[in-house]
Formats: sequence, structure tokens, C-alpha cells
Amino acid sequence: MATCRKCSFKKVRCLNPGRRSPNTTRHTAEAIKELRHSHSQELLLKISKMARSTFYYCLKQLKQVDKWAPLRAKIKLIYHQHKGRYGYRRIALAMRQQGQIINHKTILRIMNECGLKSLVKIKKYKSYRGEQGKVAPNFLQRNFYSAKPNKKWVTDVTEFSVGGKKLYLSPIMDLYNGEIVSYSLSERPTSNLTMKMLQKALTKLPEKSKLILHSDQGWQYQMAAWQQILKKRKIKQSMSRKGNCLDNAAMENFFSILKSELFYLKKFNSILALKRDIIKYIYYYNNYRIKLKLNGLSPVQYRTKAA
Repeated sequence: MATCRKCSFKKVRCLNPGRRSPNTTRHTAEAIKELRHSHSQELLLKISKMARSTFYYCLKQLKQVDKWAPLRAKIKLIYHQHKGRYGYRRIALAMRQQGQIINHKTILRIMNECGLKSLVKIKKYKSYRGEQGKVAPNFLQRNFYSAKPNKKWVTDVTEFSVGGKKLYLSPIMDLYNGEIVSYSLSERPTSNLTMKMLQKALTKLPEKSKLILHSDQGWQYQMAAWQQILKKRKIKQSMSRKGNCLDNAAMENFFSILKSELFYLKKFNSILALKRDIIKYIYYYNNYRIKLKLNGLSPVQYRTKAA
């Protein structure tokens, strides 16, 4: 009898591994339900000191439809749609956009029960030392807030490595909403990488825009051709202090998000595959990835709504 009782409570712990008090009425009923296929039900009820009527009442409760089932399914759908990149806060915002307001603590509880956890690991950006030479003043001064579009742009270059080969990404971000205005990809960090990106961005810039374009002190941004284009469009050039990545933290943060949500989550077999996924991700980032500081909207949604 003692052996059977020990088996019963082991079963409770197995069914409810996260519970601190497995010998509650409901959990005991669950254990009896599982164990009665190999043990006498009467004996199990006697050992657990549970009345027959209580046991059948609990069975009836267990058979009822789980009221959290629709919400659980919705949370799983959003989680997998975003490939595990969303935590409970973003899932709560995504559901709010769809007209379903659920307390974030409820979503956190259900995600824990389902074993759903954001796969994103926060990565601290590393310092980058720019090239020495003639540079522009730091007009941005770490003021990353912009009340209107096309007033403050930031840019930088980041590197990816796949199978011993390199891929370079050069984007321009609008600080108004964090939207990637334009970007270019190349397997070589040539001047064409940044010039191509700049030309594409300028096609979207309205005439007579009073724009500041901020970068680090990289050689690409000290080129005469780069500076002449900015001067022609009356764009004020701004540069970070040497070796101070915090002066361009907004761009560094985007690189951190991109690598955490894409590059570090998947093993890439070729540069071509990585390039395709970066293109898809930037489209996703601009159009669908919600930002907490944008009131739960994506960059494009925020800009469109404001317009």
C-alpha cells in the first residue's frame, strides 16, 4: 500500500512538474485517473483519502472545455508567425492591434505553461573605431528624437561572416520612426556600397528638407564624393567622436536587433541565403515588427498613421 501511495504522488509530480504542492485535490484526481489503468481505483481513493463523489466531480471538471484554449492558440500563432522573436509584451501589443485586450501577465503565464519564450538574446554592441582624418562635427549630440520624418538620418556599416566569406550591410535609418529608408548589401566593403545606399535614400527625400545625416568617422563618409552629394542636397553632415559607438547608438541598436532576431537564430550555409533573409527581415522590420516606443506600431504603420 505504501508503495502504491508513493507511485501515486510521483505521478502527480510528473503531470505537474512546475507545481510546488502536487497533493491538491485536482492534481490528486489527475493522478488517480492516470494510475487507475494499472491499479485498483478503490485502493487509490482509499490511499489518497478522496471521496468517490469528489473524484468524479473532478473528472467532470477536467472534461470541460479549457476556457484558455482559444487564447492559447492565438498566442502560439503570433509567436510562431514572428519565429519566436516576440516576448509576452509584444504579443500583448499585437493582440491589442487585433482588438483583443489581454493583460500581459496572463499572456506571460500562458507562454510559461506552453514553454514559449522569446528566442532573442540581447547582444551588447561592440565599440567601433573610425578612420582618422578630417571629420564633420557631431551635430546630433546623441539626440535621437525626431518629431518629424526626414529630419535626422543615421547610417553605418556592419559585417556578417558565413563559411569564411563576408557580407556587408549599409542601411540608413530615419530616427523619426526607426524605419530603414534604404540599404545596400555587398560582399566587399567598397565605396559603392555606401554610395548606392545614399543615392537610393535621396530619391525618397523631399526637396528643401533640413536633414542631418549622422555616421561614424569611417573612410566611406570622409570621401569627397560622399560629402559633395550631401552639400549639393544641403544636407548637414554629422559624425560621432572617434571610437565612441554611443554617439551612433540608434544604428548600433538596429544591428543588434537584426543579428539577434535573424543571424544568431539560424545557421546559414551561404552568403546568398543570408542576403535573401536580410532582405526579407528588413521588409518585416519596417512593415510588421512592432515597437514599444511607437505605441505598438511598426515603423511604416506609425508613419502612415501620423500622415
